[in-house]
Amino acid sequence: MITLASGVSYTDVQFIGLPGIIASVVLHGAGGAAIIDPGPTSTLPALGAGLARAGIAMRDVRALLLTHIHLDHAGATGTLVREQPDLRVYVHEKGAPHLVDPTRLLASATRLYGDEMDRLWGDVLPVPAHTLSVLAGGERISAGGRDLDIAYTPGHASHHVSYFSADTGIAFVGDAAGVRLTPGGFNVPPTPPPDIDLELWRASLARIAVWGPDTLFITHFGPHRPVAAHLSELTDHLELTSRLAMESLARDGTDEDREAWFAEEIRKELRRRMSEPQAHAYEVAGRFDLNWRGLARYWRKRP
Repeated sequence: MITLASGVSYTDVQFIGLPGIIASVVLHGAGGAAIIDPGPTSTLPALGAGLARAGIAMRDVRALLLTHIHLDHAGATGTLVREQPDLRVYVHEKGAPHLVDPTRLLASATRLYGDEMDRLWGDVLPVPAHTLSVLAGGERISAGGRDLDIAYTPGHASHHVSYFSADTGIAFVGDAAGVRLTPGGFNVPPTPPPDIDLELWRASLARIAVWGPDTLFITHFGPHRPVAAHLSELTDHLELTSRLAMESLARDGTDEDREAWFAEEIRKELRRRMSEPQAHAYEVAGRFDLNWRGLARYWRKRP
């Protein structure tokens, strides 16, 4: 594990065996540990190994704090609760019903990932309702020896929240602040269907900025600063990708053609800034065809 501050660390869960794609945060104090975004069940062995290297057993974990319920962030929740029934799970009120009964969540994911579901995510088990602490935003909680403020931060997902540790200056923002796999790397907005809302997303970035954090921690991948520049770049890239999606919708051809054109335009942006393997890692963290589908759905829903 890599230390961010006293009692705050993160570990790379080695998604599909690759480094630098999904990071889980571990808060650890005298009263036990808490994990922010445990990742999918497929990466639980790597999560457990990361904890063990820091001298933390899975039985020491008291709480799971979910930024949102997408499988790359929260897919392991049901499995962990089955193994440790006393775990407390924090989740936004719009995501809570889909943890208790993941039928619709799994149906939606299966439409996107098809026969890759098991390889990518592993089991996705129901979470008993009595284990949930349901959030609306605006709360303050204590977990893993830390006091955390919670903000509702939709835009990427309607069930997205962010957590802020004022004493460390770190905001744990899931996907709300983009996908940036290396410090100073290109910041790609993750825009999969079905919940993309650009107006709400911009408001969420402003809400995060109000906290005045020194560091943003994003699931894909790790800590980033300076914060103002990071948020400004994501705002610019939301404009870029949404414009490309709009341009694609005006092109002749099928949606498959439009999707392919959009994905190639994003690849061109990345190739100008990094190597081919580095650019490919972004597609592992968030497929560009799915980013097009989320933005296309957003624009087509507008009057």
